[in-house]
Amino acid sequence: MDTGGFVDEKSESRLYVGNLDLRINEAALIKMFTPYGKIISEDFLWHTRGPKKGEPRGYAFIQYSRKEEAELAKEKMHGRLACGKPLVVRLASEKLLEDSTHDHSKRLSLPEANRARFASGSSSGQMSRDEKVAAIKNKLKALEEDEKQRDPKKQKR
Repeated sequence: MDTGGFVDEKSESRLYVGNLDLRINEAALIKMFTPYGKIISEDFLWHTRGPKKGEPRGYAFIQYSRKEEAELAKEKMHGRLACGKPLVVRLASEKLLEDSTHDHSKRLSLPEANRARFASGSSSGQMSRDEKVAAIKNKLKALEEDEKQRDPKKQKR
């Protein structure tokens, strides 16, 4: 696939980390990803204006010194719970390729609960009302299961 020269060696060792809980700060993020290799930079994004000014945006980028380190971190951290939310970790170049091709089949790395959004076959990625309801029900079910795992007392309901 021709990517128009967008993917270079640096982008292959750069990770996108999404679905970050607002309680996760830069230091915690670095601590979580350091075991997988040498981090040479991180970009933790913040809201710069509006009512959320100064709050985290919920995603960041981490640059490793080597491609293999980034791939290991992606493999180990994607889907891992952090503050009760599953992390979305992928190579930044994958996100770039996904955006440039608009091919929804490349979204296979999304958590299972979010896949229904792209299963409709619509090229625009829009969800029907029924799909939205099903996605909300799946999300609520996942949240309830997560809550039950954290608090066994709530299993009696």
